[in-house]
Amino acid sequence: MSHVLIVDDEPSICWGFRELLTDEGYDVSVASSAEEALDLADQTVPDAVVLDVRLPGRDGLSTIQDLRRRIGPAPIIVITAFGNLDTAVRALQEGAYDYLTKPFDLDQISEVLRRALRCSSAAATAPAADDRAIAPETFIGTSPAMQGVFKQIALVAPSDMPVLITGESGTGKDLVAQAIHRHSRRKDAPFLPTCLAALSPGLIESELFGHVRGAFTGAEQARQGLLELADGGTVFLDEIGDVPLPVQVKLLRAIEQHEITPVGDGRTRRTDFRVLAATNRPLDELVARGEFREDLFYRLGVFHIHVPPLRERVEDIPPLAQAFLSSAATGERTPALSEGALRELSSRRWPGNVRELRNAVERAALVARGGEIEANHFPPLPIFPITDCTSTEALELATANWASEHVAVEECGDLLDHFLRVAEPPLLKAALLHCGGNRAAAAKTLGIHRATLRQKLSEHGLNGD
Repeated sequence: MSHVLIVDDEPSICWGFRELLTDEGYDVSVASSAEEALDLADQTVPDAVVLDVRLPGRDGLSTIQDLRRRIGPAPIIVITAFGNLDTAVRALQEGAYDYLTKPFDLDQISEVLRRALRCSSAAATAPAADDRAIAPETFIGTSPAMQGVFKQIALVAPSDMPVLITGESGTGKDLVAQAIHRHSRRKDAPFLPTCLAALSPGLIESELFGHVRGAFTGAEQARQGLLELADGGTVFLDEIGDVPLPVQVKLLRAIEQHEITPVGDGRTRRTDFRVLAATNRPLDELVARGEFREDLFYRLGVFHIHVPPLRERVEDIPPLAQAFLSSAATGERTPALSEGALRELSSRRWPGNVRELRNAVERAALVARGGEIEANHFPPLPIFPITDCTSTEALELATANWASEHVAVEECGDLLDHFLRVAEPPLLKAALLHCGGNRAAAAKTLGIHRATLRQKLSEHGLNGD
């Protein structure tokens, strides 16, 4: 029978763990503080530990090393209700087997515990923590989606593995790359980012690999490329889908062999770099069309991190907005967001994601002139949103934008009637046009009675159309 030690100061959580794990055949002991957990571990070495971060007195993360000296390689699963990137990184660097954020399903912790016990030797090889301070957190996000991103960054940062970062424009793919570098063994070496989409196809090879003097017209001096300048550090290739096919061959060889050949030079040069790549384009579709090499796609995608769009983590909008306000504040007082402003922010679709949110908040702070920020201080929604979505998604987005714009000023009015007056006429006209003016056929297409169609045409003044 495996012995599990639960360390948490919330009695309800300890009770839930004890009931679940006892039913599953575990022997369970409970501690409400780090000091009590260390005493219990001295008495009986557990096979696994579930450890909360915030505890009375000493916190859970600073206790891991002392626990490790008592329990050896037994897995430690860290849980917290206040997760962020630095907590995730530190937990894994301290030697935790896994990191979970509350609230979580008890079945989830049960499955993690089973996995941990099956490979309990893994904790013994986890990297030891160093004494250097962790850099301030870059990301703000308590949503499950962002907690997943934090965990992935923490897992992959200590390795030299290539990472492919995907996500829509404005989601913060560059911040993910910076965080990976900052928490890697290369953190004291250069971090060199480049946006390949901003370069002409003819210059990308020279930008990456460098060139010798006279290699092409205008090459009056030799120049080192990013892959050589990043020796010992990290190169971040944003918009990797824009690399021309011939350059992709050289890039793949450089990643695998750590050798580069400058343009116009026949000699190879050794360089030790880690590559992180990002794109908002579906690389698998580019591969299928022959526009991106399959071997390079799989080499870059050894570890894949997808950054979720803002609309999929709405709960992160208020803290993000407040952080942007604090950084934009020019005086001693940071402007406050009214309840109406928060509702407005949470109702928008944010096709530009976090970048668009930041611009909107900074603009609102300027318009509010130091006072409380209201919904009407944010920039108006675009009439024709620029988006890559389908026609149905575009209709949904346009409707949501229209509703957000009008709901604040028509709270006690006839908003639904107003919407129908706007939306019904083009729908009725399209049905009639499709049916060659045959009202009976148009009514059938619309799924309404012919008399109802006649009434609606009259209401909208379309009888003469």
